[in-house]
Amino acid sequence: MKTAILFDLDGTLLNTLEDLYNATNYTLAHFGCPLRSMEEIRTFVGNGARNQIRLSLPEKVNHPPLEEVLDYYQEYYNRTSADGTAAPYPGVMEAIDKLGQKYKLAIVSNKPDPAVKALCAKYFPGIYARGVSEDCPRKPAPDMVHLTLKALGAEKCVYVGDSEVDVATAKNAGVPCVSVLWGFRDKQTLLDAGGEVFCTDAAQLPDAIESFIRNI
Repeated sequence: MKTAILFDLDGTLLNTLEDLYNATNYTLAHFGCPLRSMEEIRTFVGNGARNQIRLSLPEKVNHPPLEEVLDYYQEYYNRTSADGTAAPYPGVMEAIDKLGQKYKLAIVSNKPDPAVKALCAKYFPGIYARGVSEDCPRKPAPDMVHLTLKALGAEKCVYVGDSEVDVATAKNAGVPCVSVLWGFRDKQTLLDAGGEVFCTDAAQLPDAIESFIRNI
């Protein structure tokens, strides 16, 4: 198989918002900062842990250096990342099983690589997974897509994600993108980012992906 399907993780395959919310507020409380609401955290995630924590910290208030806060957050999150994640989104496992019969599958995420691998080993064992590391910058840089295709031995792919970061990643990597609407962003945000193909239900994913593959 020379064609692969690459999936984002948070908001696409797993609803990890509760874990991200809990870990962020645990960190903010530790440093004496005001807590954030679930909806605030929803808008902060998707562009990497550093950006998430930077946005979560209060403005114009003395607080520890970002690196110190980020290190504390990542250590806590890596220990607790699966505590509140009950299961993949409805229909996701069925779609993955169907697609996996024909295509190579992979998961690419802006989470730190250890957290990505731990979550994917639990929920999607056997599927190649990659997160942010020293040799792999965060999306929307195309590196993660290109490195994953190389590791899979694939020549082309369709990218599936739930955010404007995913739309930009696919564009930067020169691959088609399917945007899902059950994740962390609404349709208008994705339209504004240039999203063109949308799925409201995971059962729609195989057909939407197949329509792309016939033309790439």
